[in-house]
Formats: sequence, C-alpha cells, structure tokens
Amino acid sequence: MANPLDDDAILLLTRGYDTSETIWQRARPGARAVRTQALGSDALFMRGAEAVELFYDESKVRRHGAMPMVIQESLFGHGSVHSLDTAAHRHRKGTFLGLAYDDAEVRRLEPHLEREWGEELADWIAGGERSAYDAAVGAIGRAMQRWAGLPGTADAKTRWARRQAQIVDGFGVPYSPEFLLTMANRWWSDRHASALIEAVRTGALEATAGTALHAWAWHRDHEGELLPARLAGIELQNSFRPAIAVCRFVAFAAKALHERPEWRERIAAETAERGRLTGGPLATAFAHEVRRTALFVPMLPGRAIDEVELDGERVSAGALLLLDVLGTDLDESSWERAGEFVPERFVGVDDWAEIEAMGAFVPQGGGHPSTGHRCPGEKVTIATLSSAIAALSDPRVTILGEGLDVSRRRMPTKPASGGVVRSAHRRPRGSSGGRCPFH
Repeated sequence: MANPLDDDAILLLTRGYDTSETIWQRARPGARAVRTQALGSDALFMRGAEAVELFYDESKVRRHGAMPMVIQESLFGHGSVHSLDTAAHRHRKGTFLGLAYDDAEVRRLEPHLEREWGEELADWIAGGERSAYDAAVGAIGRAMQRWAGLPGTADAKTRWARRQAQIVDGFGVPYSPEFLLTMANRWWSDRHASALIEAVRTGALEATAGTALHAWAWHRDHEGELLPARLAGIELQNSFRPAIAVCRFVAFAAKALHERPEWRERIAAETAERGRLTGGPLATAFAHEVRRTALFVPMLPGRAIDEVELDGERVSAGALLLLDVLGTDLDESSWERAGEFVPERFVGVDDWAEIEAMGAFVPQGGGHPSTGHRCPGEKVTIATLSSAIAALSDPRVTILGEGLDVSRRRMPTKPASGGVVRSAHRRPRGSSGGRCPFH
C-alpha cells in the first residue's frame, strides 16, 4: 500500500504554487513528464505543448471523476459542464460557446464595461481609495450581470458579485474557515440563480432572448430535456462568475503596471487616442502576458482512459494525469525569456486562432473551445481584463506600491493589497502639504 505521506497532493498545502518545481526536481532536465502519486492514485505530472495535446485528447483522457469533489462542488457546482465528457459535454458547452465565444456577444459586453469602469475611475479621481481588485469585482461583476440579462439594482449586483468573488477566493482553502463562507455563498447563489430560472419559466420574469438568463432557462440537454432549475442556475453562474475570477488577474495587472510605468504611459496614450477603454491592442497584449505569468490555476486533473505514455513515462488506465498549467505557461522550452514579464511577445497577435494555436499557452485550458475543454470565455476574459488595464493606466490615478507582495503558498493568491488605487493628485498619507501638522 502506498504511503499517504508520499502523496504529492499534500505538497499543494505546504508548497502551494511551488509544488510543480518540487516535483520537477525529481525528473531529468527538460523532461515533459514525471511519474508521481496524488490523491491516492498513480499519476503522471506533465508540462509543455506535448502534454497539452495529450491532456485534451478525449479519446485518451476523461474529466468525469478527476476533479477533487471539494473543488467541483464549491467552485463549479454539482453536475456542471466541467464534469462532463464526450457528447454530453459538447452539447452543453455549445450553449457557452454561443454566449461567450461569439464576437458579437463580446461587443455587446463592451458598453457595460465602459460604463462601469468609467464610474470606478470617476470615484478614484474624486478622492476614493480602494484596491484594483475590489473595484474590479464591482465593475466586472455588474457589467457581466447586465450582459447576462439579470435583474436587480446596481447595489444588488455588486453584492452578488462579491459573493461570487468570495467563492473563487475560498474554494482552494478547505482547511480554513473561509471555506465555510464559500459553501454558504455557494448555497445562497445556487438558490438565488435557481429562483431566477424558475421565474423565467413561469413567466414571472422576462428574459431577453440571446442573454445567458434566457439561454439557460430554456436549455435542453443532449436528450432533449430541460435542465433541472438548480442545474440551469449553476450553469447561469458559470456564464458570468469566471469573469469575476478575472479580478484576481486585475490585481496582478495593477502590480505589473506599477512596476512598469513605461507601459502605463503607452497604454494611457493608446486609450486617449482611441477614446475608449475596451479593445486597445497594447492593453490586450499586456492582458495576455498577465494571464501567462500570474499565479492562478496551478494544475488540472484528468483520468487516463487507457494506458498512456509521454516522454518515456507510462501509466495505466485510471491513473491520474496532471497538467502543470503554470509550468507550461512558463516553460523554458516553449517561451523565449519564459520567466520574464514581456508583453511585447503578444503585440500584433490579434487573431484568436493564433492564440489558440499556442500549444504552451494554457491559462484557461488548451486546444480549441469547440472541440475540447478549453474555456470558451477567453474572449470575455480579455475584454474585461484589458478594459481594467486601460482604466488603471489613466494618468489621473496612481497605483500604490505598498502591499503588492504575493503569497506563493495560498491558493488562489493575489497581491496582498489587491493593488490600492487613488487619485494621482491626492496628497500622500501623513502629508501636511507644507503646513504645520497641528493646524
């Protein structure tokens, strides 16, 4: 019997994002795969484009039963698309593709982002002080809920966005009291979303055709049956919560912008010239590099359908396959200056087919969204993140340097302060402006 103390899942609790580095130290230099043990199972830890190709081959790897239940239930919800395979997965994912991957739908989101980030900027300029992360939860959360066709006041949307953000913040710490709050917010959100679905189905609430609310209220599974209201509500949340998770990238973007004032100036000039916050090429390139380098998803699990081999390492059917997401995004064999933050590498890369063809670029999964498990919301992610980057580059605000340290043990993580922002013309804390401090 395997020694449970040799299980590398324990490393995630003790080493966090440095787990992959610890595991690769056992392998030969440049290895693409290394055998290990995780979650009580033989496992193959993999990285690089070759690993991505294998991991997203549905004839060799299945998702059902691979994700730890504590993550599946808290973050994605019971029965969600993330746990499906083959025809059932493709059918339900088709609705997500129609909602989030369609360019017209992304364009429909952009005015909401302009409005919400405009309000956040105005508040900062007027003297408000809060983190880029907190501002993003409000701005992106409200924009996404309006895009999804959800009812409610701006304050109500902000409150639900904060619940969704806490679900993302707490799902990875089942050892902490924060996880209890995550499950409470999961319960409340599932009940609320289910009630919205029921209201649409009974005619008590009108849902605009083409919105996520309408799509999930009337979605039928691959056998032609309406989803149970609770499951439809879970998928409704999965249509907008991932964009709220992007707020963690916004905090990393604030840190990166503070450390690279020349990029803030370039993006500010681009935004001023274009006259809007959304769609800027430089902001988009910066957003891609934030996604490549930021600490978020460390690895993804799958199960081998049959015997699998990669780079000379072989495991039998049923073994756990772990894709090293961070190690692939920072793979020195795949990227020039892999460990450096270089937004220039994405400048001029404006074709999504080109992005999806980057085998070692997997911040939201690999392969193609329509044929595999790659997240269909990447276009929405870039729209939300690039608009945030444009707002944070506004010369009328400044990003404070305090609290930008990042814990590599806590998962998910972000800069400690979230990247505090305030008016560029506001006096620093403790400044008397040359006056006597007692008057």
